[in-house]
Amino acid sequence: MTKRIHVAVGIILNANGQILLAKRPEHLHQGGKWEFPGGKVELNETVTQALIRELKEEVALNVHSSEPFMALSYDYPDKQVLLDIHTVSDFTGEAQGLEGQQIAWVDKHDLTHYDFPEANKPILAKLLEQ
Repeated sequence: MTKRIHVAVGIILNANGQILLAKRPEHLHQGGKWEFPGGKVELNETVTQALIRELKEEVALNVHSSEPFMALSYDYPDKQVLLDIHTVSDFTGEAQGLEGQQIAWVDKHDLTHYDFPEANKPILAKLLEQ
């Protein structure tokens, strides 16, 4: 039985209502696909703390507050994830790919043009119905 990986995910919205996406490096699980930035929740860390830390490390943003959006579990053949998704519109800093990843600010209705990991499909569906 593989351990389910708890991941804090940020749907980061800028003042224009665009959403920040990051492209997963090719060598990683689901590499080459676009995702909402975030990362693993460490031991003794809340989802909010993990999100603040990961977004600072990955895309250079300082998160001031976030709102729960949804949570979902997804089982890949080789990995199980629990995604804790929060929306973030209260932040400072200029987004940049600190780990060398490509990033993009995308209008909500253009999200369908990007290739996301399967686990992200329910997030996209919920975003697009709003």
